[in-house]
Amino acid sequence: MANRTVTLKAPGGLDQLQVQEREDAAAPRAGEIRVRLHASSLNFHDYAVVAGMIPCDDGRIPMSDGAGVVEAVGEGVDEFAVGDRVVSTFFPAWLEGPARVGDFRSTPGDGVDGYAREQITRPATWFTHQPEGYSHAESATLTTAGLTAWRALVVDGGLKAGDTVLVLGTGGVSIFALQFARMMGARVIATSSSNEKLEKLKALGAEHVINYRETPEWGKKVKELTGGEGVDHIVEVGGPQTLPQSIDAVKIGGHLALIGILTGREGDIPTAKLMAKQATLKGLIVGSRRDQIEMIRAIEASNLRPVIDREFGLEEIADAFRHQESGKHFGKICLSF
Repeated sequence: MANRTVTLKAPGGLDQLQVQEREDAAAPRAGEIRVRLHASSLNFHDYAVVAGMIPCDDGRIPMSDGAGVVEAVGEGVDEFAVGDRVVSTFFPAWLEGPARVGDFRSTPGDGVDGYAREQITRPATWFTHQPEGYSHAESATLTTAGLTAWRALVVDGGLKAGDTVLVLGTGGVSIFALQFARMMGARVIATSSSNEKLEKLKALGAEHVINYRETPEWGKKVKELTGGEGVDHIVEVGGPQTLPQSIDAVKIGGHLALIGILTGREGDIPTAKLMAKQATLKGLIVGSRRDQIEMIRAIEASNLRPVIDREFGLEEIADAFRHQESGKHFGKICLSF
């Protein structure tokens, strides 16, 4: 069978993505599985790699998320069988426990080759089962965006019913955070610069929405909407330019999950205000394989479905990233092949 593969010519750029025909992936050795991949999904991290913002080796195969079907199983693998539907993990060597990885050297699509291909052989521990009833595209949204939101709110934040959550924008992580919060009985306030997208956020269950262009000091507005208290949890995807407003918006003793750099890598932070709020500001990058398994168990106990904006073919990968660049999407952009 064919094994179409996308490679990136250094130093990067969307016009440097090339589709090639390669030999079938190797037969699995002990502890490995061979997977016929059918989907991936786009994240800002993937865009940073293909656009040349994050340097990578010449010929790197991009994409951190991959979902497909097990084709062959190596000796000693008892967690998976031929025909099982599986989805990849972001940090293949971080199986469980506290954070153990502080860089992307082991992350598929960055430090090692990723999932923009039709077939791959890797250790079985690089994958988990997909949620029951999910399509491959839906499953591919979980590896990075879904698990980041889950860890921010549930694993690190200890989210509980009745809490209030603030999500910023309408990217994959933010929408998953909204959905997980609602799934667990929390109230959600959401921001966007688009009134059309704000209506979609309300349809997903956001109790209050704020247009941050029309309300630049949205941190104060969040406090007003919460009776002057602020929110329990903030999924902070913006970084240095949005963090001061988030600190305004968080309640005393609240939790800010710092997971994005959409407004830059560094900047001024009102440390005295953060101290006065006695809030926890915790950085995180995705999560462990055990976190992913537990997230999928929770998904199967609910009716949560990912929000997919649009699907592209593997050979349309550059167009998919251009759609991401446009900022017009709502939810996840996927590759299906």
